[in-house]
Amino acid sequence: MTTIVAVRKGGEIAIAADSQTTFGDDQKLLAPYDCFHNKIFRHGDSYLAVSGSAAHDLVLQSALKSLKKADLSSRAAIFETFRKLHPKLKDAFYLRPEEDEEDPYESSQMMVVIANRHGIFGVYPMREIYEFSRLWAIGSGRKFAMGAMYAAYEQNLSAREIAEIGVRAGCEFDVSSSLPMTTYTVELAAHAAKEAKE
Repeated sequence: MTTIVAVRKGGEIAIAADSQTTFGDDQKLLAPYDCFHNKIFRHGDSYLAVSGSAAHDLVLQSALKSLKKADLSSRAAIFETFRKLHPKLKDAFYLRPEEDEEDPYESSQMMVVIANRHGIFGVYPMREIYEFSRLWAIGSGRKFAMGAMYAAYEQNLSAREIAEIGVRAGCEFDVSSSLPMTTYTVELAAHAAKEAKE
């Protein structure tokens, strides 16, 4: 229950998220009442945000720290990192991997957006890894965010500005998302290398 977005444009990547936590169908925790309302955390040179149970945030941070090497630099590397994390999530954090009986693999029960100098990546419950070339959103406000960012993408706006438009749209129309938002930006590795040569 959230709105989390990431945008890649003009040598920059932005990741942004709302700040509301929702309990069941009838209670919300807004930023002024929550000492830890920032849904984005940093691991090495990557920013990560998780959609799903609020428990995933601390679990994923702790699980990543427990790995000798957590490589988040490419689609294949992220797959290997989350493949190694899955048994730890079950054994050390008591993850319940059951979803649908017809699922081909155990579920990690979380959706994650990763933004770093290598790109924007999405991790889905059965460790499906996607790399996004322009923008993406997860959480209950994702459809509103995607529409707003799509409409803004070709305008003369930065990745950060487009990401913030997406989160604002999610917060405007999704009952489980609220401002304020948190935003971080990183420079793409290819863009930084090009500028160094010039």
